[in-house]
Amino acid sequence: MTIPTAIIILFWGILAGIGANINQYWIMSAAPQAPDFANGLFLTSVNLGTTIGTSISGIIITSLGTQEILFVGVIALIISMVFIVMRNMIYRSEAKKV
Repeated sequence: MTIPTAIIILFWGILAGIGANINQYWIMSAAPQAPDFANGLFLTSVNLGTTIGTSISGIIITSLGTQEILFVGVIALIISMVFIVMRNMIYRSEAKKV
């Protein structure tokens, strides 16, 4: 493993940890009256995301090899950012209506 790859993986891991905390906060704040339900929903979504991500990664590694997995990870990160920006725009427009 090269040094740049190790740095990218380290940065990627830090972002994943921060992202998990943010996701849990969003889910818990969406249902403050039902914290047990919200926590269960968070755990279910994390496990489902891990299962789907692992399946897709297995297909990509089988098809393209391990050399392309970082590239696919960057694409997934970009797609995630697009969805986050879309979510924020929707909530801002709904907040202005209220």
